[in-house]
Amino acid sequence: MDAIRPLVEKLAQELAEEVISLRRTIHAYPEIAFDEFKTSELIQQKLSQWGIPYRANIATTGVVALIEGVPSSHGPVIALRADMDALPIAEESGKAYCSTRPGYMHACGHDAHTAMLLGTGKILNDLRNHFQGRVMLIFQPSEERHPGGARIMLKEGIFQTLKPDLIFGQHVLPELETGTVGLCPGKYMASTDEFYIRVMGQGGHGATPHLNIDPVVVASEIVLALQTLVSRRAHPAMPTVISVGKMVADGLANVIPDHVEMEGIIRTFDDAWRATLHDLLRETVSGIAQSHGATAEVTISKGYPALYNDPAVTERVQRYAQQYFGDSRVKTLPQRMTADDMAYFLKEVPGTYFRLGTGNREKGITANLHTARFDIDEEALQQGVAFMAYLVLSEMSHRQTPH
Repeated sequence: MDAIRPLVEKLAQELAEEVISLRRTIHAYPEIAFDEFKTSELIQQKLSQWGIPYRANIATTGVVALIEGVPSSHGPVIALRADMDALPIAEESGKAYCSTRPGYMHACGHDAHTAMLLGTGKILNDLRNHFQGRVMLIFQPSEERHPGGARIMLKEGIFQTLKPDLIFGQHVLPELETGTVGLCPGKYMASTDEFYIRVMGQGGHGATPHLNIDPVVVASEIVLALQTLVSRRAHPAMPTVISVGKMVADGLANVIPDHVEMEGIIRTFDDAWRATLHDLLRETVSGIAQSHGATAEVTISKGYPALYNDPAVTERVQRYAQQYFGDSRVKTLPQRMTADDMAYFLKEVPGTYFRLGTGNREKGITANLHTARFDIDEEALQQGVAFMAYLVLSEMSHRQTPH
């Protein structure tokens, strides 16, 4: 791989300005889940321009492209995935390429993921005479919203005619400085479920609580009791989060409402405990409501599974990263309680999901993901493009070398 690295870096450098331009174009026109029509059109335009065949309109806006090495049939099939959707957040970055759509922004870096995957695809297509095998480029809609685009793309059969041997994905991370990458073998990201609770009581005057069944008090007790499921029912070694993020009690200063509505999330890593936790949540809510003479309805929307990075594959990717970036710039990451529907792809195909450092304290680029001031250090784009191409070529070489 010593001979191919300078070529990859040269091509990435030549593409750097175009990848930045693509990222800024996507950033300026953010589109939320399953509405990524202009983003999809831009992807298709670039793939057509570069002579890379693709299929479009998968899971509404998804695109899957295929690059064939020479000869393609003698090597592995490696899939690369990027998500495309934005978030309903009003941007406050003040950048020249700031969102032009009020109330929407790319606050999770999916604009960068898409632009980098296009750049990596261009490099691999230019170098298709240098590897045996095939590379599948997956541009996925709706990572941010249940049920997620990955699950729908799989249901629509993107792996039926050609199933990858491996899949890789990268996600920007401002906590890591530009020029670094981070990996976590095994269970890396939590499963995610959403719950919706409606507590029904009997409203009335705030000065006569004895004549009412106060759903605000019931809901408040439920919020606190749910935390004991984490502290007293979960195994101490099992990461678990239950958070209530929304509670609406539409009364007045002197009016107790008839009902209260709550919404929240459940995060953990073990499927058996996840199912038990659903039951415990329902039992807890029902029991508290009954003890006050109220009733409650609970709906749990099951979301993404926990994300699992194949340890052996992750170890190889770590080695490639150390070769590319240097040992000191490759970090071992802890588990995250955030979730990502890349998990569905990784349940079908072994692979790994790693983090690309995009923070830069000297430039003041430190805002966290999902915040209104989030941005990336665009110098990281060239590194992400080049390393993903280097990763694919390294893995192709690994699989063709006798061990």
